Amino acid sequence: MSTTTKYAVFGAGSWATAIVKMLCENLDEVGWYMRSVYAKEHILKEKHNPSYLSSVEFHTDQLKLSNDINEIAEWADVLIFVIPSAFIHGELEKLTTDISQKTIVSAVKGIMPETGKLVGEHFNDEYAIPFENIAIIAGPCHAEEVALERLSYLTIACDDAKKAQAIADKLSSDYIKTKTSDDVIGIEYAVMLKNIYAIAAGMAHGLGYGDNFQSVLMSNSIREMKRFIKKMHKMKRNINNSAYLGDLLVTGYSVFSRNRMFGNMIGKGYTVKSAQMEMNMVAEGYYATKSAFELNKKNKKKTQLPIINAVYDILYDNKDPKKVFKKLTDKLD
Repeated sequence: MSTTTKYAVFGAGSWATAIVKMLCENLDEVGWYMRSVYAKEHILKEKHNPSYLSSVEFHTDQLKLSNDINEIAEWADVLIFVIPSAFIHGELEKLTTDISQKTIVSAVKGIMPETGKLVGEHFNDEYAIPFENIAIIAGPCHAEEVALERLSYLTIACDDAKKAQAIADKLSSDYIKTKTSDDVIGIEYAVMLKNIYAIAAGMAHGLGYGDNFQSVLMSNSIREMKRFIKKMHKMKRNINNSAYLGDLLVTGYSVFSRNRMFGNMIGKGYTVKSAQMEMNMVAEGYYATKSAFELNKKNKKKTQLPIINAVYDILYDNKDPKKVFKKLTDKLD
């Protein structure tokens, strides 16, 4: 990638806004596609996103803003998608421009619910993007802490090490440290799975379980994640690295975690629908739970996933969280 490589972000939520902020530290111009005309006009006039991370002020002369996905996709060389997994399929259907020669970066924390595919696999299958041109952004990194410029860490995974480093360089700053990885599939699954475990952590908190149980739940979660990822994509990886364990911990424990918040509401007695309506942000783990459960169901030799199964029973089979967690406690060690 040359120094003239153009970057664009697709999405207007808190994580998309945080990534635009990171890129603006290093680039003269950043493309930004958002569906909302109101949000675009508000940013141009007031210099901040009206709905997410509104404390972040942008120099609008750095932004190429558009409500036309094709305009931004055509303009940019590196397309960073930060649209929730439940909605990305519908947004991608608007694409008419050829993106087969572009570099695609997924900051989507989930699986395509329509196909059960990882976002990277979807781009490879549907848009003929070679796997070496597909990258993944992983944490541990909450958008809210990026807004506050608190020291945060990112991992960029790509089969092409030079591309991974080039993207990492554009996201690095005084408060963002980056590293690279070649475990694209493993990290993409980890990014999806950690949201399910964060929902479980929230449920436990809502049900009144204390810190001692939470630590056991997180300890079992990382081992369950390791089993799941190994089954889906066997390669040498250290599950204790920050892209896996670190991201899991921050999502499971942080007050900024929307998945933990969602789980907490369920544990306190909210229905799924009422919890979703009260939150103005998408809890990716809700959709990820069904995807992970169904992926495991397809395997002839099923992986032991007691935590994912427990969350699925509560969210999709409407089972009583108290009873489900009582049974789960006997399966953890």
